[in-house]
Amino acid sequence: MSAVPSPVAGSLRIATKSGLPPWLVAAAKRLAATLTGFALLLILWSVAAVFSVDTSDPAAPRQLLPGPTETLGVLWELLRNPFYDNGPNDKGIGLQALYSLGRVFQGWGIGLLIAVPLGLALGAIPLASAVLNPVIQTLRPVSPLAWFPIGLTVLQSSPKATVFVIVITSLWPTLINTLYGVASIPDDYRNVSRVFKFSPSKYVLKVLLPYAVPHILTGMRLSMGIAWLVIVAAEMLAGGTGIGYYIWDSYNAGSLTRVLAGILVIGFIGLLLDRAFDLISRKLSYA
Repeated sequence: MSAVPSPVAGSLRIATKSGLPPWLVAAAKRLAATLTGFALLLILWSVAAVFSVDTSDPAAPRQLLPGPTETLGVLWELLRNPFYDNGPNDKGIGLQALYSLGRVFQGWGIGLLIAVPLGLALGAIPLASAVLNPVIQTLRPVSPLAWFPIGLTVLQSSPKATVFVIVITSLWPTLINTLYGVASIPDDYRNVSRVFKFSPSKYVLKVLLPYAVPHILTGMRLSMGIAWLVIVAAEMLAGGTGIGYYIWDSYNAGSLTRVLAGILVIGFIGLLLDRAFDLISRKLSYA
């Protein structure tokens, strides 16, 4: 029976014939796929912009949604000087993004300090999981913005209330993934630790944590995605500073191009955060 040719082997043969290393060919393919995806996005955006026309005044139809060319031009102007500070209501988009990132990492970090130890404990103690799991499943689906009035009432500060919302809404993926990772440790691992008479601390360091690390990293990645998602809505409510406030303020000023430019900044920062966590996960994955 003849062997079925492998796509990977085919790529390697192509790379060999072209004289390029396989990793460079693979990187070029990923780049081509990425550029194709963004090209499709720009095409769909252009079509949507063309058809978003206000015809209430037939004599002067007005395009409602700015197209990619107009928006990217505004984005370029914003990125030429992103960190200027001309007072409370006039700050660069880069400075606003840094405010948001600071709150996100603060809330996400506090959430980790709660979620990881609690997840380890619940995964290792089935009775505790049975008691607290219904509470977790009750609080987890609550809308992030529902927590904002509580944080504002208790903390008496909009920025602190925003961080509180990030903490409450971002800890659940890490908590649940950590719990699952610990609870799914194979019995063989546990039995081996008993045979070698591991102390509790050695069991945690040699068995529990190494096995749970990939699950914890997945939870951290999901939590960061949620935190970056929630920060925009929370800052729209809180006002003052941040990329969410920037978008809401631009909308109130009637500049939809700046709104779309802000959305692109949010998206690219989110992409960079996700890629960073993907790289960390690949480096720390437990085999």
